[in-house]
Amino acid sequence: MRTYGNPVLPGFHPDPSVCRAGDDYYLVCSSFEYVPAVPLFHSRDLVHWRQIGNVVDRPEQLTLSDDVPASGGIYAPTIRHHDGRFYVITTAVGAGGTFLVTADRPEGPWSDPVWIDLPGIDPDLAWDEDGNCWCAMAGVTVARIDPGTGKVLEGPLPMWSGTGLADPEAPHLYRIGDWWYLLIAEGGTGPGHGVSVARARSPRGPWEPAPGNPLVSHRGTGLPVQCTGHGDLVRAADGSWWMVLLGTRPRGWFPGFHVLGRETFLVPVAWSDGWPEAGAVRERHPAPAAWAPVEQPPVRDDFTGPELAPHWISPHRRPEGCWSLTERPGRLTLTATGDSLDRPGHTFVGRRQQHHDCRVAALLEPGAARAGLSVRLDEAHHYDLEVSGGTAAVIARIGPLRRTVAERPVPAGPLTLAVDIRASRNPGPQDAPDTLVLTVGTGEGTIRLAELDGRYLSTQVATGFTGRVIGMYVTEGQAAFDWFDYVPADATA
Repeated sequence: MRTYGNPVLPGFHPDPSVCRAGDDYYLVCSSFEYVPAVPLFHSRDLVHWRQIGNVVDRPEQLTLSDDVPASGGIYAPTIRHHDGRFYVITTAVGAGGTFLVTADRPEGPWSDPVWIDLPGIDPDLAWDEDGNCWCAMAGVTVARIDPGTGKVLEGPLPMWSGTGLADPEAPHLYRIGDWWYLLIAEGGTGPGHGVSVARARSPRGPWEPAPGNPLVSHRGTGLPVQCTGHGDLVRAADGSWWMVLLGTRPRGWFPGFHVLGRETFLVPVAWSDGWPEAGAVRERHPAPAAWAPVEQPPVRDDFTGPELAPHWISPHRRPEGCWSLTERPGRLTLTATGDSLDRPGHTFVGRRQQHHDCRVAALLEPGAARAGLSVRLDEAHHYDLEVSGGTAAVIARIGPLRRTVAERPVPAGPLTLAVDIRASRNPGPQDAPDTLVLTVGTGEGTIRLAELDGRYLSTQVATGFTGRVIGMYVTEGQAAFDWFDYVPADATA
């Protein structure tokens, strides 16, 4: 029997939402303070996903100012396909509230935002048989809206708010047969997370909870996947039903640390007596009938394209003047816009860490700059491998503490900056979830600068809703990078 491995989208890809258009599936995730925002993926089988763009990809759509804190910004988008048009609705926390954008093609261009005056987060869209558009929000409430203007036509009306657990959120409405089904998350997006479901004859209710709630939850278990919740249902072309949802994979000694952030998982869904049923989220499940692997990005980015690939992201903003692929063809040239990674406004271009075991490296060209490679969760939690003035240094920022933990003289270059990340195996007391080894390669060999404990770049230490992002930066002058490698040691890790 053919099986697939979970997560289907590893790394910092939380709050997944999915829709089907013909034989194609499209998925979006939260992006929080990073831009371009709302990563958009395509699949033909719900298992193999390829990023085809970002829904919010230009400043005219949305600006995230430096006042937007880490883990602010874009929360929990929903994607839907209705009457031949694609819709994405989301909330920009600290940057204007709830808005929706539309496109004729998922590749875009996506429209400018239509703002909606509804309180809350985690917005959802659904249409009834009369063509009315309903918007559900965390809390849980529902309102009838005009998606063209954003005007609220009715409500918001209270809905079913779950089984009594904390933080009822992530509502998704579906018209299936004669019933409306309401899927919500509750219990918080930590160890108590779960998915519950209710149904009614109308979006206005009254709502009847499922007798088997929760539909999915790993709370109180020792399963390797934890914090499961925030699900979205989709019916496959063959009639089978599936759910995408988030989860985490903690590592290390008690209480466990998840360093990749909340990831996207896939589980099959069955129906019994008019209710959906889903089991535990396993690391392997029987595969969907359709099986269509897609070409994945190459290990190395040589920066030869006219634009950066869609998986490259930056915190808060990435103005055109701070990066270039044409100033030095075949190089990514970065120009400093801030003098420190410890506060917003710096120049950083990175990608999500997606595997527990991986090697990341970049070739830094010679030049008069302060630049390097950083592994970051936010401005207060990052490890930097930095080159400046003939010296390579490793700098650790952990909360209020900033310390240079190693320094060595290096030749003018070019220099290969590398971070090798290895997960702990069979951890004992006090063991970290992983270790990060930071090295510099010169023409004379490789210099091992430091080995650092990975727990300080975890959600459990840093807090927040994101995961690790690894990338290139410059905080003084201008730096050019010839290539960037991301190599998983084991793609199933």
